[in-house]
Amino acid sequence: MPAGGRRLGPASRSGSTLSEAIHPPAAPSERQLEALGRALRQNPRLDAVLQGARQLELPDWYLAAGCIAQTVWNLLSGRAPDAGIRDYDLPYFDAADLSWAAEDRVIRAARDQFADLPAVVEVRNQARVHLWYQAHFGVPAPPYPSVEAAISTYPTTATSVGVRLEAQGSIRVFAPFGLTDLFGMVVRPNSVLAPRIVYEAKVRRYLQEWPELTVLPWPDSGPEAVLAPQSGEA
Repeated sequence: MPAGGRRLGPASRSGSTLSEAIHPPAAPSERQLEALGRALRQNPRLDAVLQGARQLELPDWYLAAGCIAQTVWNLLSGRAPDAGIRDYDLPYFDAADLSWAAEDRVIRAARDQFADLPAVVEVRNQARVHLWYQAHFGVPAPPYPSVEAAISTYPTTATSVGVRLEAQGSIRVFAPFGLTDLFGMVVRPNSVLAPRIVYEAKVRRYLQEWPELTVLPWPDSGPEAVLAPQSGEA
């Protein structure tokens, strides 16, 4: 799938099933996109975050990362759609104000928006990531030019996926590494930024919840450094 986002209609109802999107070695990307849309709509918490995020009117936002992949993994492995999902990541991009105070205002607004939702929603301005990333993870991060650039550096290819609810209920999908790893339950490292210890910590957590996953090893050339996470923000 190309790096650009794709849109799904509000109620796609083709004859293909979720399993049909997985098993053919070269499944059409449109089939995968339709399967993803149907899968995500089966997770009521995820759907509530999509609806609420649109009401927040955040600049350049997506619902992204683990909650997307884990919803699909749950359905593929016969679990409830929201089983094992610890949080729902809501990255946005606002380079106009890089202060912590501005980001904190957005976080507080999101906390109010999702106060009645039995789920943790993590809202972060990806334009600020370079200000604190090295202190947390031991490797420097260049400033991101966009939220899509940030999603493209997430530690695994399967979780480097973002979705956004747009007009008339259509879903925009950003998946720079495609969707084959996601539907194949393959955890493949994306070593462009995150260090090895971050990837391996996620792998251990994933395997506890989804032992059916196929995990690929960290490449020898990937970054290794890490520091213990620090409290507070830059």
